[in-house]
Amino acid sequence: MNAERGIQGSYWLETAPPGAPAPPPSGDLTVDVAVVGGGIAGLSTAWELVRQGREVAVLEAGRVAAGVTGHTTAKLTALHTLVYDHLRRTRGPEGARLYALSQMAAISRAREIADELGIDCEWEEAAAFTYAEDPRRVGRLRAEAEAAREAGLPAEFVTETDLPFAVAGAVRVSGQAQFHPRKYLLALTDDLRRRGGTVYEGTRVVGLTEGEPCVLRTDTGVSVRADKVVIATHYPVFDRALLFTRLSPRRELVVAATIDEDRAPRGMYITPEQATRSVRTAPYRGGKRLLIVTGEHFVPGTADVEERFARLSAWADDHFAGLTFTHRWATQDNDSSDSVPLVGPLRPGSRHTYVATGFGGWGMSGGIMAGGLLSDLINGREVAWDGLYDPRRLASVVREGTSFLKHQAHVARHFVGDRLSPVKGPGPGDIPPGDGAVVRLGGRQYAVHRDENGHVQAVSARCTHLGCIVSFNRAEQAWECPCHGSRFAPDGEILQGPAVRPLEKRDIPE
Repeated sequence: MNAERGIQGSYWLETAPPGAPAPPPSGDLTVDVAVVGGGIAGLSTAWELVRQGREVAVLEAGRVAAGVTGHTTAKLTALHTLVYDHLRRTRGPEGARLYALSQMAAISRAREIADELGIDCEWEEAAAFTYAEDPRRVGRLRAEAEAAREAGLPAEFVTETDLPFAVAGAVRVSGQAQFHPRKYLLALTDDLRRRGGTVYEGTRVVGLTEGEPCVLRTDTGVSVRADKVVIATHYPVFDRALLFTRLSPRRELVVAATIDEDRAPRGMYITPEQATRSVRTAPYRGGKRLLIVTGEHFVPGTADVEERFARLSAWADDHFAGLTFTHRWATQDNDSSDSVPLVGPLRPGSRHTYVATGFGGWGMSGGIMAGGLLSDLINGREVAWDGLYDPRRLASVVREGTSFLKHQAHVARHFVGDRLSPVKGPGPGDIPPGDGAVVRLGGRQYAVHRDENGHVQAVSARCTHLGCIVSFNRAEQAWECPCHGSRFAPDGEILQGPAVRPLEKRDIPE
C-alpha cells in the first residue's frame, strides 16, 4: 500500500515477520487431509487434525498467516456487534444460544492452545463492548444485551466505559480476549510441523476433482490426492456450491497510533455508526500502547480509499487527541446473507469436501471455531452447532431474502452496468503517475496503470473469477473486483481470491 512517509503497513506483519518460505511440493503427493488456505481457519483445522493423528498438508498461495489473518484487528470475542437480537429473531433462541456457546468455546480453545504450547502472543483478557453515541440507538443496544444474556453470555447494558468520550449506551461482555494473531499462528504452524504436518507456501490451488480420493491441482501442475479436502481460502476458490451468491465482500481500513499507557482504553469497542468504528489497544514499548482503530467499510473497487483513510485518521485524532500515527493497512471480510458463517460440507452431496467462510469480520473466534468443528466432522464426531453453520442450510437464506437479493442486485449492476459504461472516458495519457483506470479502446476495456516513473502497463479489465470489471484502488495500488472481492497487483498478478488466474496482460493499441 502507498503510505505516508514513516507510516508502516500491518503491525502484526512488522512485529512477527515471516521467516524463509516453505517451498511448494516438488512432486505429486498423497495425504489424509489437504487444507487449502493458511489463515486462522485453515491452520486451526490442520493443527487439530494433525494432533488427532491425521496426515495433513496445508497449501497456501502466499505466506501463512499473512493474508486476511495478518491484517485483522485480532479481537477474540463472542460479542459480534448486534448479532444476538438478530439471531433470536431469525434462528430462534436456540440458534442464538448455540452461536454464543460455539464462539465462547473457541476463545477457551485458543487460551488452552496458547497455554499448552507456551505461546507468547500478548494474550490479554478484556471486556468487549458494542456502543453507540446516538441516543436513538439505545433501544437496539438494550435488546442486544438482553438477547446476548439469554444466549448465555455475561452481557449487560451500561452507560459508562473507559473511552475518552461519552456514549449513549453500550453492551458489555466480560471475559473476552485480544492477542497477536501472527505470533499465535506461527507458533501453531511450528507445532503442526513438529507433529508431522506439512506446510507448502507459494502453492496456488487451481482445480479440484471430488472423489475417492479427491484430487487438487496446483498452478505448477502438481497433484495432491487426499481423502478429505478443506477449502479455507477466506472466499471459496471453487464455486460449484454457488456460495458466491450468499457472500458479499467488504473492505475495512485500519489506522494505528501510539498512545500513553494511562490514556489507553483497555476494553475492545465497536459501533455500527459511521460505517463502523472499532477500537482496541495492544502492548507497545516505552510506556506506550498501540491504539488500533478500524472502520470505513466499503465494497472493494467502489471507494476513494485515500479519502476514507483520512476520515478514519481524523476520527481517531478527534476522539483520542494528540496521536502519532505509526501504521495503516486494510483488511477484507465476507458477510454471509444470514449473518452466520458457512462452515461444513462444501455442497449438498459432499462427503469429502468442506468449507469455512463468511465470518463477517469476526474471523478470529470464527476461524478457531471452524477448526474444531471441521476436525470433528472429518473424524465423524457430532457437534451441537454443526447445523447452525452448515453451508447447505436453506431455511435461513429464505428468511434473509432481502440481504440475498440486495447482494445479487449489486453484482448484477456491476456485471452489466460496467460493461455498458459510456465510451468517453480517460485515455492512457490522462492517467497520472501512481494511478490506474479502466480505458475503453477499440471496443475493449483495458485496466491501465501508470507507475511513479511514468511507465504504463495494461491488463484485461475483466476479473478472471466471473468476469466483472475491475476498478483501481490508488491507496493500495491494486485492481479490485466489486462483485466478489478478487484483488490484483498493477501487473495483474493475484493478491486475493476467489480468482485463481491473473489478469491477462494486454498491449495498448496505437
